Amino acid sequence: MIPRYSLPEIADLFTDEARFGAWLEVEVLAVEAWARLGVIPAEHARLVRERAGFDVAAVHEREKVTDHDVAAFVDVVQERVGPPAGGWVHYGLTSSDVVDTALALQVTRALDRIVEAAAALDAAITRRAHEFRDTPMVGRTHGIHAEPTTFGTKLALWALAVRREVDRLRRAREVIAVGKLSGAVGTYSNVDPFVEEHVCTSLGLRPVPATQVLARDRHAEVMYALASLGATVESFALEVRHLQRTEVREVEEPFREGEQKGSSAMPHKRNPVRCEQLCGLARVLRANLQAALENVALWHERDISHSSVERVVLPDSLMLAYYVTVRFTAVVEGLRVYPDRMLRNIDASYGLVFSQPVLLALVEAGRTRDEAYRIVQRNAMRAWQEERSFRELLAEDPDVTSALDPVRLDECFDLKRALANTGRAFDALESGAHR
Repeated sequence: MIPRYSLPEIADLFTDEARFGAWLEVEVLAVEAWARLGVIPAEHARLVRERAGFDVAAVHEREKVTDHDVAAFVDVVQERVGPPAGGWVHYGLTSSDVVDTALALQVTRALDRIVEAAAALDAAITRRAHEFRDTPMVGRTHGIHAEPTTFGTKLALWALAVRREVDRLRRAREVIAVGKLSGAVGTYSNVDPFVEEHVCTSLGLRPVPATQVLARDRHAEVMYALASLGATVESFALEVRHLQRTEVREVEEPFREGEQKGSSAMPHKRNPVRCEQLCGLARVLRANLQAALENVALWHERDISHSSVERVVLPDSLMLAYYVTVRFTAVVEGLRVYPDRMLRNIDASYGLVFSQPVLLALVEAGRTRDEAYRIVQRNAMRAWQEERSFRELLAEDPDVTSALDPVRLDECFDLKRALANTGRAFDALESGAHR
């Protein structure tokens, strides 16, 4: 991933130094397991623990000869340890024993940080939801005014969605927190199962049955969780973009006045560039998921068609998922909200957001639903066409006034009544019923 979209908390986990370091953890623990079994002299295992190391440049230089990265790594580590103890490094193992187990370790560490970031996003959204719990705004369906809601309710639903993403990430972590050291085709023909148990337990992983490689549906599940998190953040960012449009102007993403420039040509611009960026990066996460799903099918006990793909999509997606989560948390914390504009926008559709209460009142008064619907609809269309108050038009319609007195009609246009039950979303927030 390019530095522009990388943060060190995840990027540092996927440097060559970190990757080889994870390999070394697996290799040294395997040697110590063999020593416990009495296969390797305890003194040799001690020397491996003390001396084992690598130089990234040396590994890359050696790979030019071996044309095999793990073989090059093992050569460098064995040379660092020295004979005879160095000869036990990689004893009984195949490359995937080391690579797959170490990769699972790296991914679980990255997921832990992404879960923390998602929990922080939930906390930020929840705080703002309570801040705007009773702030009325128009709800929109198909981009058109529907009925009133509150901005706090919108945010509360966002927080509940983030909590579901945290659940998905935790489940994906459990699925990928596994390892295997079972040899060339997974039959333990040249490695004692105790070695696998010792290495995995020491690393906080579960040993699982496998072929030569861990099954790639596990990695695909991680990628789905990351893509899902990106899609959820995208849905929030897209909403901010819509609400920031000049014609709406109810919400704006943070803007540093006097420092930030919205346009190189037009000084008046304050564009939702952060949210647009996040929407774009969510597309990359979804595209990477496709590659991960195609990695599931491999030839027989293994091939390496998945390897080149994973070197790109797994680190990139983990970095991007973390990046979009942290970036949107900053958007939420600095979000500019305009309650007065929200009220004006409710009124901008001439009171039509109260059409359903009028419909229901007419039904209660004895009209059939279809009759009531037609009465309300024709007055609603006149309000649009004539740009007149919907309430006033209804008061002039004999089909309405013969059924509803002015007090009952006024009740239909009561904003507080319309929002009386919006606290249900907050009940769910407080109870943890987000599933």
